[in-house]
Amino acid sequence: MRYLPGPPNAHFLYGHFFDERNNIEILETWVGAYGSTFKIKGLLSIDRVWTKDLDVISYLLKNDHIYYKPEPARYLLSRLLGNGILVTEGAQHKLQNAAFTSTQIRQLTDIFYAKALLLRNVWSCEIVESTMTRKVEAFDGLTKATLDIIGLAGFGYNFNALNSEGKTSELYEVFAVLFQPNAAPNPWEILQAIIPAFRVFETMARIRNELLTEAKILQNGTGEKGDTTAKDLLSLLVRSNMNDELPVVERMADADVLAQVPTFIVAGHETTSTSTAWALYSLSLHKEVQVKLRQELLSVTTGQPSMDELNALPYLDAFVHEVLRLYSPIPVTSRVAMKDDRIPMPKPYTDLKGRLHDHLVIKKGQALSISIYAVNRDKTLWGSDASNFRPERWEKIPEAVKAIPGIWRNLLTFSGGNHACIGFRFSLIEMKVLLFTLIRAFEIDLAVPVENVMIKTMGIIMRPTVKVDGRELARLPLVIKAIDSS
Repeated sequence: MRYLPGPPNAHFLYGHFFDERNNIEILETWVGAYGSTFKIKGLLSIDRVWTKDLDVISYLLKNDHIYYKPEPARYLLSRLLGNGILVTEGAQHKLQNAAFTSTQIRQLTDIFYAKALLLRNVWSCEIVESTMTRKVEAFDGLTKATLDIIGLAGFGYNFNALNSEGKTSELYEVFAVLFQPNAAPNPWEILQAIIPAFRVFETMARIRNELLTEAKILQNGTGEKGDTTAKDLLSLLVRSNMNDELPVVERMADADVLAQVPTFIVAGHETTSTSTAWALYSLSLHKEVQVKLRQELLSVTTGQPSMDELNALPYLDAFVHEVLRLYSPIPVTSRVAMKDDRIPMPKPYTDLKGRLHDHLVIKKGQALSISIYAVNRDKTLWGSDASNFRPERWEKIPEAVKAIPGIWRNLLTFSGGNHACIGFRFSLIEMKVLLFTLIRAFEIDLAVPVENVMIKTMGIIMRPTVKVDGRELARLPLVIKAIDSS
């Protein structure tokens, strides 16, 4: 690590943490200066390998028995989420993938449409009849809609976040404490969150146990409801787990089943609401894309096309691809070496002494960052217009991008390997349903100057932010105009 190139340390305590968080475009400057793999400083000035080299990334994702998600991150997630799919490693992780097949998600689209239509109706009710336009806070509405969707689709619980009368559920109220829309929380805010967070954990644990008990009663057919056909993901896990044909060694303990509830919530609504917000932002900037997309969506004769019908819409598909390329909600994924290793580098790097290396020496405990953001915007892969929003590029993608080791369509957005995002199909259809419903109903414009919207990494998620009373908040103010239904 001593001779691996990299930028000078920015701060003895914070390293480059705030550089990455507050100025994600600095990555391109670093790549130009130090190449595709270099060294940056993490918190406490600890060396961290940063890479967008596809050979290195492929090696890290393929060798997940050597490169784990960082233990501190897994520990903190487990304290909040339990040992769910975001936390577990090895064999246990493989037992928790049953709920996200295309067949299962196909059965959930009616829930997606119900909440998408409710969001459309909430926004429609806010439109002033005399002007037929209205300013709305899109990020807030999308966050509530996706939370409602994952509640019902994930475990049959109605958060009621979109309720226009303000009658939200108990669990929604405690989640509102944890997921404040602040772009840059300070240490005092984190400390202040500790006490209410404990109340959140208690409430969540009680509700999770109630949900599991109810799901088991339904599967046994002994409850008053007697419904053994529940389609939510938790019921599917319970049903699969209680199957007599499943070997005992492959069954999940109740604690592991319960752990999926908050995991579904955090992984299933934060990223999708953010991606859809970036989609609306992109449409507000590129009116020709908005017109073309709306024409395709209005050509569909039904108001609620099936999953297969949505996936058959070529421009919607290209548009979603381009949004998730330029605005990956998770811009970086991290790994840590569990033992000493040597990573082969077909494209050698030159160290600070001018020596050429065809491998990277990694010691046990070494932290590494895979830059999803940089790969998805790499001009050597996507061409000179890689930074431009152009859905038409998906009609014929460059040959070079086919080497990207992602689980989905030559993008690293959902990662790759055994720890790729297993909920990507769920997220894609949810996003398409929301866009289908909203773009058919409204014309969209940005309600603030474009320079006021910033790309910020808050926690692990890259969100659109604006300054409100001197604070940077996750917001997307839009002006919507009702489409003439005739």
